[in-house]
Amino acid sequence: VYHARLRSGEEVAVKVQRPNLVPILSLDLYLMRWAAGWMAPWLPLNLGHDLTLIVDEFGVKLFQEIDYLNEGRNAEKFAANFADDPSVKVPSIYWRYTSTCVLTLEWIDGYKLNCTETIEAAGLDTDALINVGVTSGLRQLLEFGFFHADPHPGNLFAMPDGRMAYIDFGMMDQLDEITKETLVDSVVHLINKDYVELAADFVKLGFLTPETDIGPIIPALETVFGDIIGQKVQDFNFKTITDKFSELMYDYPFRVPAKFALIIRSLVTEEGLALSLNPEFKIVEVAYPYVAKRLLNGESPALRRRLIEVLFKDGKFQWHRLENMIVIARSDRKFDLLPTAQLGLQFLLSEEGAFLRRQLLLALIEGDRLHTEEVQSLWKLIQPDLQPGRLFNAALGALAEFSTERAAAILPAVVPITASNELR
Repeated sequence: VYHARLRSGEEVAVKVQRPNLVPILSLDLYLMRWAAGWMAPWLPLNLGHDLTLIVDEFGVKLFQEIDYLNEGRNAEKFAANFADDPSVKVPSIYWRYTSTCVLTLEWIDGYKLNCTETIEAAGLDTDALINVGVTSGLRQLLEFGFFHADPHPGNLFAMPDGRMAYIDFGMMDQLDEITKETLVDSVVHLINKDYVELAADFVKLGFLTPETDIGPIIPALETVFGDIIGQKVQDFNFKTITDKFSELMYDYPFRVPAKFALIIRSLVTEEGLALSLNPEFKIVEVAYPYVAKRLLNGESPALRRRLIEVLFKDGKFQWHRLENMIVIARSDRKFDLLPTAQLGLQFLLSEEGAFLRRQLLLALIEGDRLHTEEVQSLWKLIQPDLQPGRLFNAALGALAEFSTERAAAILPAVVPITASNELR
């Protein structure tokens, strides 16, 4: 990569491919694939599939990575995904000076994320950078499905203005909608400590085959993940989980889908970068608020269904879970309760919200008593955010598109008294 300046004055990075790279990589991959096939039977791993599939997945991504036109398109797609996030910077591509073997892009001034002393000397907030990195990583996986599969220190920069810059978009991957939804499901089931459903998620994601008897696996999952939402939540990190999960692979028929090898590598690398900035960093302190905020906002029907799944257990409303989610979401400084309340009210008044309306009414009178204590506790929690003026505006916003027809649909029917049905 060369630092250059265009005649028009812009500073650019020019990435030039080394000569004869394709035949060299082809030979290397051939040898790796041969070695994987020869060594697989001797390795103490229960991958559940041919080890060469992982080499093949790596090979596909490697050849995509050396196609610089493809990398430029990836960069622009990534930039479009984060267009609403001013904390993430993606360099612009100069297509006029770009080809399959030459990539010209905007020059990024910044500091590699593993240069902790340099970053601190520049007066940058390391915790804020970590927050940006973790949140953007979660958005890549759970919102867009389009993720950076090679987030090593040379590809992530802290900029002098506090933004985080991503570069090198050669190795990217795209998750389909079903996989994204199942990943969100697995987070919900993890929060709920629903290990039966979590095991089913592993089947859907390809970590277990459909014919696997998940009965014996459920207690093992509880052992591995049991403390994540409990008192030892501060000890949770991806490396610990992957290490424990690796142990399960010796005893149970887990396998690592080729696509998830990239995801796991990406997550562990990003966590390592975060820990280099702050050794006391706890990923759940960023990840939980993000997940809670997304569920509470419920931008899509799928997310709203998952929120209902979190808030109800065995048909009963879980007041403490709602309070916990609000508290957790609030730890994200960008979280605003009012827009969330507005979305919630719109949902409750919609046809889609009929089930939730009914369940909330039942929850209020559950056990032959009015649950006023729970309501009061919830009100005390949210009251500071509900200033009268903002609350009034939020209510107006929620009711703006609420028609009389929709009102009639949720109110009990009123039968007029006539001569034929009046009381006698």
